[in-house]
Amino acid sequence: MFVLILGILALIVGFAVNTPSLTFSRFSRPLKVIGVILIVLGLASSSVRQIDAGTVGVQSLFGSVQNRILESGLNVVNPLVSVTEFDIKTQNYTMSGAHDESGQLGDDAIRVLTADGLEVVIDLTVLYSVIPTESPNIYRSIGSDYSNKVVRPITRTRIRDNAVYYDAVSLYSTKRDEFQNRIYKTIESDLRKRGIMLEQLLIRNINLPASVKTTIESKINAEQEAQKMQFVLQKERQEAERKRVEAQGIADYQKILATGLSDKQLQYEQIKAQRELAASPNSKIVVLGGRGNVPLILNDK
Repeated sequence: MFVLILGILALIVGFAVNTPSLTFSRFSRPLKVIGVILIVLGLASSSVRQIDAGTVGVQSLFGSVQNRILESGLNVVNPLVSVTEFDIKTQNYTMSGAHDESGQLGDDAIRVLTADGLEVVIDLTVLYSVIPTESPNIYRSIGSDYSNKVVRPITRTRIRDNAVYYDAVSLYSTKRDEFQNRIYKTIESDLRKRGIMLEQLLIRNINLPASVKTTIESKINAEQEAQKMQFVLQKERQEAERKRVEAQGIADYQKILATGLSDKQLQYEQIKAQRELAASPNSKIVVLGGRGNVPLILNDK
């Protein structure tokens, strides 16, 4: 556009000095030629616009937004139009209490009231993208700052509207996925009406009041103690069962010995053991004795 304006000025000056009485009249023809060349170059350069990958171009001519979008690459356009690029890649908007993560300065976490009247602080990230064909409507009705004008307020409002159906503890534990799916559906519907597609909604953290945290921790500790006691009782039952089985085995063994062994069998086992001892090469003194027998001492010396 600058080259085009410069060419027009050169052409005007060339016609202005095209008077024989003027000293600079000899520069009239060169200025005209330069002006025409600059105008041609300006028109050529202004008629071709490059759109970067992952973006689309929205054309505006004297304030009127055109519905035809420019795809990535080189596009031939009216040299007078103004082109605004819209990012159609996945974008994220984070609302967090951490100063270096939030899309706003300071604490931007979402504070909501639950069904039991407690205040819960939620950190959340929204993943979204602009629908390419809707970019002219977004530019016409919202502008290029759609993240702060649409994404942020809709997300915060819908989270507050849906949090009132859950109590704080359920929101923190058992109902967290259900809550996330519920707000996803409502936010997705609202953003799509504005030409924005919601890709994913990530609840990063839910901070409960200190009193609720203390209650939850006490409950968890009590449950852990109860589980520990159940484990101890189960172990004691198993030990008692082991001892009962062991005692029963000993009793059965003694019963078998009492009823199954005769005197002759015991005498035979005694003689057998003594023979094995007498056959040993070590020095020994063996005393044999029993009912009706005279003690006998055996010595290998």
